[in-house]
Amino acid sequence: WWTGRTKATRAQVAPVGWWDKGDTHRWDGWDKGDMRTGGTGRTKVDTASPRHGGELVAEVLRAHGVPVLFTLPGGHISPVLVACEKIGIRVVDTPARGHRRLRRRRRVAALGSDPGVWGWRCHCCHLCHCLSPFVIVCHCLSLFVTLWPGRSPGHPSAPSVPGPCVNRCCRLRACATSSPTLRRAIATATGGTPGPVFVELPIDVLYPFHVVQKELGAPNPPGAVPGTIIYGICSRARWELRDPTPLPLSVPKATPEQVQLCSELLSRAQRPLVLVGSQALLPPTPAEELRSALLSLGVPCYLGGAARGLLPPECPLLLRHGRREALRQADLVLLAGTVCDFRLSYGRLFGRGAAVVAVNRDRAQLLRNADVFWKPRLAVQGDPASFVLDLARALQGFAAPKEWLERLRESDSDRDRQIRAKALVPPPCHLNPLLLLQALEQLLPPQSLLVADGGDFVGTAAYVLRPRRPLAWLDPGPFGTLGVGGGFALGAKLCRPEAEVWVLYGDGSLGFSLMEFDTFVRHKVPVIALVGNDAGWTQISREQLPLLGSAVGCRLSYSDYHAVAAALGGRGFVLDSDRVLAVLRAAQAECHQGHPVLVNALLGPSDFREGSVSV
Repeated sequence: WWTGRTKATRAQVAPVGWWDKGDTHRWDGWDKGDMRTGGTGRTKVDTASPRHGGELVAEVLRAHGVPVLFTLPGGHISPVLVACEKIGIRVVDTPARGHRRLRRRRRVAALGSDPGVWGWRCHCCHLCHCLSPFVIVCHCLSLFVTLWPGRSPGHPSAPSVPGPCVNRCCRLRACATSSPTLRRAIATATGGTPGPVFVELPIDVLYPFHVVQKELGAPNPPGAVPGTIIYGICSRARWELRDPTPLPLSVPKATPEQVQLCSELLSRAQRPLVLVGSQALLPPTPAEELRSALLSLGVPCYLGGAARGLLPPECPLLLRHGRREALRQADLVLLAGTVCDFRLSYGRLFGRGAAVVAVNRDRAQLLRNADVFWKPRLAVQGDPASFVLDLARALQGFAAPKEWLERLRESDSDRDRQIRAKALVPPPCHLNPLLLLQALEQLLPPQSLLVADGGDFVGTAAYVLRPRRPLAWLDPGPFGTLGVGGGFALGAKLCRPEAEVWVLYGDGSLGFSLMEFDTFVRHKVPVIALVGNDAGWTQISREQLPLLGSAVGCRLSYSDYHAVAAALGGRGFVLDSDRVLAVLRAAQAECHQGHPVLVNALLGPSDFREGSVSV
């Protein structure tokens, strides 16, 4: 019976194309003698032990320097939450993804029941494309139910792994495998191309033996098949000392030949350009070293994603506007962690004959849309930051031609003047969004951090607001995943308690995470939410209305969002056409006193982003 049952289990638990084929999914290694004798001999079960698998999980997290466990709680993972609290790991009962992207350290989320797991599926895709090393642990069907399908689980449980949007999927087979499995999971999440890793924790591995025995109704001593299965599972739950410390990480590097070839191309270029993406801010290279290397190269730069703020606002090499035209004119483009997706028009923006050098840790992202709309002169699968450092060392004293830099700077300044002029045009009612954002730009302190969660309002803010330092701008990433604002702000404030955290919401995106103000209040996390309330899904209607003649589905109301924040224990302000600076300063004062704040800014219609593509 055991051989046949094992084959059936493999088909159910690890179908081809779904589960990773790593050794954490092999079901061999269980000693059949122990299974038949109920755990006698060298793997005898201590039926009275109060210890449980959550303790082993918590030990690994502490050894890896995890200070906060974000969770959607559930009885299935209660042992993990209790064990983490006992050893000093802070448990925050809401998912937050900004923490890892800022601290550049390992972060873990624990999900209880199926609603929490399913809610994280789209966020796994977001984490993957934003290069966020995150380990997600969740409950799964008990091993007993898996091995004995005739026994019904407590409630139906769907497959919880989010498919191809994770770096790896694995499941614990027993308490004894907790440490090695979690160590490999964390190393996979943080090494190479970072991304989420999904680890399933069967409940009969997490809970003490006497609880499992009682809930599943196994006889004692075991004689029937159900008892044999349970004792077989728990016979693996031995408590020998296992190493919980981090495994060494592997980061791909460029070869000296590749660096030499790029240095030759760059030294001959008359109109070079560098595009720095989020991936360049990943460990192990410190942001300060990357900034020094870019300044040493002396090449005009555009910064995107988490790289915004890498160069100071007054840096002459930093460009913010006119990227499309600059790419058409450049004769060499270095893509340092930047991907040729829709943000670069899939590579169609490069000028004819331009030499494109792409550097990326992920080969799929490195060659995205290559040989369709563009072709790299040099493609390097390696760490972008390390590559830039090596390039700066190879080109000591190099600088781009002054005429090229001056031309780009002049175009950049012209665009700034146009924005300032548009900010002075009063709308028919309420506030001009450009005027509001310019007022915020004046008030932002050096220790500020911006979280962007919206469409049209956030798109406008990207033209006006300038992050003061690296990793001080968090946005929804290439998927435009609305609803990340609450989690990002929570994680950002926990990571940098000294920073003044502003969340820039659209009125549409606010609906996804407005209730996080309850979390902010309960966990004493003071952040400031600035809501650009223009009573509509404006980024969508900018395309839908002129193309199809109707704004159906795009209309909202000037709702009292500030009243909701106040009802949840925070502070709320409404901002209309006057006293902009006074209200923003009042919001800062309330935040510094420890209160979460929401500023409901009523915006009038604006043609600033007319024609922007949102489809």
